Amino acid sequence: MAIEIVKENINQEHLNELAKEQFGDMVKAVIDIEQGIMAIGGELHADEEIELVEKCGSKREFTWGINLYPGKSGAYFIEFDSMINLKPQFGNRSRSVENEEIQNKIREVVGRLIL
Repeated sequence: MAIEIVKENINQEHLNELAKEQFGDMVKAVIDIEQGIMAIGGELHADEEIELVEKCGSKREFTWGINLYPGKSGAYFIEFDSMINLKPQFGNRSRSVENEEIQNKIREVVGRLIL
């Protein structure tokens, strides 16, 4: 599956299709909280992050890996877990997104891009 850069709205149905094609119930995504865009469709968050860096000029301190669960809602829709989130130089020392402000920015971008 090719990695897609999402700058405009996509619908829930598209996410469901991606999930079925890849991991069953989940879609990996990388969010650029500075530009308000995301990459989806990759096998690895690292591949999606590279796509954002190379094609959109994203900076590592603003890219965060998440998992989206199209069949779930509320707090269960987004999981803040990815190896690319290990960024001790930016104060994040785990696979999770530890900073609540960054989590909220991620939620804002996802909420704006996914209808």
